[in-house]
Amino acid sequence: MERLIKIDSIRPKSAVEVKTSKLGIGFEKLDRAVFDPNKAYDKVAQLGVKWIRLQSGWARTEKEKGIYDFAWLDDIVDNLIVRGLKPWMCLAYGNGIYTAEANKIFGAVGCPPIETERERCAWDRYVFALTQRYIGRVEHFEVWNEPNWFWSHIAHEHQPNGTEYGEFVIRTSKAVKRANPNAKVIGGVESVGDIAFINKAFQTGMGDYIDYFSYHIYTPIDKKYTDRQKLIRGMVNMYNPAIQIIQGETGAPSRSDGNGEISDGAWTPEKQAKVFARHAVTDMTMPVAFSSYFSCMDMVEALSGNVNDKKSYQDYGYFGVLGAVFDENGFASGTYTPKPSYKALQTIASVFANGVEAMQLPVKVKPLESKRNIGMDISDNVMSFGFKKPNGSYGFAYWYENNVMVSTFSATISFETGIPGEPNLVDLLDGSVYKLPDNMVIYKDGVTVLKNIPINDYPLLLTFGEFAD
Repeated sequence: MERLIKIDSIRPKSAVEVKTSKLGIGFEKLDRAVFDPNKAYDKVAQLGVKWIRLQSGWARTEKEKGIYDFAWLDDIVDNLIVRGLKPWMCLAYGNGIYTAEANKIFGAVGCPPIETERERCAWDRYVFALTQRYIGRVEHFEVWNEPNWFWSHIAHEHQPNGTEYGEFVIRTSKAVKRANPNAKVIGGVESVGDIAFINKAFQTGMGDYIDYFSYHIYTPIDKKYTDRQKLIRGMVNMYNPAIQIIQGETGAPSRSDGNGEISDGAWTPEKQAKVFARHAVTDMTMPVAFSSYFSCMDMVEALSGNVNDKKSYQDYGYFGVLGAVFDENGFASGTYTPKPSYKALQTIASVFANGVEAMQLPVKVKPLESKRNIGMDISDNVMSFGFKKPNGSYGFAYWYENNVMVSTFSATISFETGIPGEPNLVDLLDGSVYKLPDNMVIYKDGVTVLKNIPINDYPLLLTFGEFAD
């Protein structure tokens, strides 16, 4: 990028300034109070994403039978809304006053209330009360979290069962709709592309009771990322094509000594930022209603933690765009510090805010001799997507599709395009805006050749007109 002329930086937009966006962030695990939201509200609002995912926390809300204390959740919801964010809520997990197993588990993770009519009715009442309370504040309610994995506490204790889950969704949806007929119900929350599980859930008639189907995907590989969305869309189409899709969790850790999905990889803060940027740009082109990135900050995972056994739940996840230190009890403490992934997501959220349409653009790779490469420009393994804004401006994002886990990549590429206007180049990782030198831009017969411009293993964005306002 040293040959380019830096002329500006993308100005971050706060959530209040963003009217519409497909991008969101996870604010999960506050049902287990694993971090202090007061230290995160302003930083999350300054990301410029719009959607924010919460877990409702039955066990934290109903500690005495029939008595609901929503004060803790009210505070979170109201603090997010006033900052321009749009909360959506995952209805989870179990409750020890109705399900004995839930008393043993940190945060009552898993433990669905399905074994007895007493449990089921208690859940119905809780869901009804919660939905009714948040009329006008929360419209989207998701049924459980990753039921094909954490349907019960540990999958080995109670094997995931699509039929049970489908029946549970139907019952929960009825409770939600009784409380608020205008509420939207989200089912699925699928985490591994389990066709059998999805089929069994839909065969219960679940498709008639949900408005959205959400899925989770963790991978640094672009093809796997897009293939999962296609699989889910295809599965949903078999039962109810009117159901919309939500990408409900994706992300990557920033270090390799934590826990959670794909945490064994040789992760660094820079690799995390690249994966976040690739996924966010790709999601702007996908037929999903909105997307959510896990997570706002580093926190305790405690996926199999046992109550009164501190060591069992001091397993940390480093998936946050905000970094944290941890106290002696395993909870995030100190100042929550932005990582490179924070800047990347902030930049993309700002650039793609307020009405961006994905579309095919007249751009083709035009291999030319490149002194920078000491050979020819790159022409293969290129990911690229076109966009248009309501103001008539265009954007073209591209990157080299390598495996960021094992290599870094920087080279040159040349494009030929019929898009009118003078191009600029935006680095979507750090928000820098560059003017291309005259020797990189050739105009002839209504065609523009962009000669030997940079290509990296993360998204760069060519803009034509006021695309990056």
